[in-house]
Amino acid sequence: MGKDNNTSEMQNGSDKKCLGRRVLSAGDLVHQGKLNGSKGVYSGRKRPLWWLFRHARSIILTILLVGFLFLLDSLMFAISDSLHLTASSTQSEGGRIGFVNNKEERRPVRMYDRLLNMAASSLAEREFKQDASKLWQEPYPRAASKWKPCADRKSAEVKRNDTGYILVSANGGLNQQRVAVCNAVAVASLLNATLVIPKFLYSNVWQDPSQFEDIYEEEHFMETLKDEVNIVKDLPPHLKLLDLETAGSIVTDADLSKEATPDEYIKTVLPILLHNGVVHFLGFGNRLGFDPLPSHLQRLRCKCNFHALKFVPKIQETASLLVKRIRNHGGSRSMLDKQLLGNFISHNHNQLLPMDTSTRYLALHLRFEIDMVAYSMCEFGGGETERKELQAYREVHFPLVLERLNKSKTIISPEELRRSGRCPLTPEEAALVLASLGFKHETYIYLAGSGIYGGESRMQPLRTLYPNLVTKEDLLSPIELAPFRNYSSQLAALDFIACATADVFALTDSGSQLSSLVSGFRSYYGGGRAPTLRPSKKRLATILWENNTIGWSSFEERIRKMIDEGQKVRSRAFGRSIYRHPRCKHCMCKLQ
Repeated sequence: MGKDNNTSEMQNGSDKKCLGRRVLSAGDLVHQGKLNGSKGVYSGRKRPLWWLFRHARSIILTILLVGFLFLLDSLMFAISDSLHLTASSTQSEGGRIGFVNNKEERRPVRMYDRLLNMAASSLAEREFKQDASKLWQEPYPRAASKWKPCADRKSAEVKRNDTGYILVSANGGLNQQRVAVCNAVAVASLLNATLVIPKFLYSNVWQDPSQFEDIYEEEHFMETLKDEVNIVKDLPPHLKLLDLETAGSIVTDADLSKEATPDEYIKTVLPILLHNGVVHFLGFGNRLGFDPLPSHLQRLRCKCNFHALKFVPKIQETASLLVKRIRNHGGSRSMLDKQLLGNFISHNHNQLLPMDTSTRYLALHLRFEIDMVAYSMCEFGGGETERKELQAYREVHFPLVLERLNKSKTIISPEELRRSGRCPLTPEEAALVLASLGFKHETYIYLAGSGIYGGESRMQPLRTLYPNLVTKEDLLSPIELAPFRNYSSQLAALDFIACATADVFALTDSGSQLSSLVSGFRSYYGGGRAPTLRPSKKRLATILWENNTIGWSSFEERIRKMIDEGQKVRSRAFGRSIYRHPRCKHCMCKLQ
């Protein structure tokens, strides 16, 4: 708009000058000096009165023309401004990557001007240097490639499912529901029960009516797990008539500990199952701990997550279009493609294609939605407007959190929260991390998710450093996206696949289920060729706290050490998520 305004102003100035010359030219014919009104003649050379009447028509027409052109000029400005406001409003309300509460376009919010300027200078210098290929490779490929997928091996323990039926209604979005399904498979095996294909609860937050069969292939799910867990599509007729609530067969999250042990299920749930023949886990989420857990149940979780849950063809086909366009029509490059895209993307006989035949891309998952930002209780440089806006959101969506804070004797300030690394990373901070790692200005970046708080005002620093930033809405046509509209879980599945199959995946929040599951997939199927960047928010906060004094070389060095630490190949530690850390004897086989 700035360029258009400048152009309009230049044109207007030119028009006004031309019009000015035109008026003076006409005026020269009327008066060369001062008018002597009493005589109807000029103080210069006298002209007869009839001369004025003869040229009056030309003078009036000239004045009308000038007025008309000025009016037209004003109208053009008004229309231009109106179009600009409409376009801005449409983009922000469309939900691509914007969240704007009012119709006014916000100014860019920058918290680290000094570091951004140094990052821009560094990127400019790097344009003339050869791209550092190590950025696109795992730093410890030999150690990573020793771990091979093997959760699909058959279990030595094969049980007949005869204690009853387990119903599951999972809440949350795509990734929370995925974890719930695999936990339910493990619980069904633990209790020697038959699992009914899980249902997904409708949420006012997600507003997605999708069910299991809309996202995953039912037959593949049942076939993959048939030797270990009996799975059916529905309850037998005699149990359908049972009032589950009256019978006491409904078990909610309140009835189980978070990350409950197998003993708790055996003591609490098994008696109900044996008595009524059915148990309904309502709102079932993260209600099965990771340790201690029998080895065969851990392996079953992995088999469910990495092998049994296969996206339906509708999702695979559209995701393949998305990935092909990101890669500039490059074909399959890894086992991840085969597992997630099936036959919808061309394969090259399990050989990696040369990197110069297609575009390499980095997938970035930002967790900077309004709910995350408001819940954190942090401040992000937006001043009083931001504080009021986030507080208003909390009052509507998190009243219990505010009530708890009001009763608390100890209030942690936004400054303390930031220093301790408890604030979501902003797009600006993500840009600084990528720049410090050496990713060049033209790096192709796929942005997962939507609803970035602050919209373009927040995205501006990231877009300035990395203009080749795209979303699924940029790469897929409205017609191609139409079947996914109003189905947030199915849209999230497209992001899941684009992130998992990326050359590099960068997460900004280790607590995110999508980031957790994607990084687990890349560890399981990546074969040492799927680097994942995991910044430590606490260490990053310590580094950024010195933003007014730290030099760029020191900033780069400390960021790179932080990322390198997160990329070291380790076995899963006790109590850690097996979905995120599959490198363990239950899920993967390690070559000696």
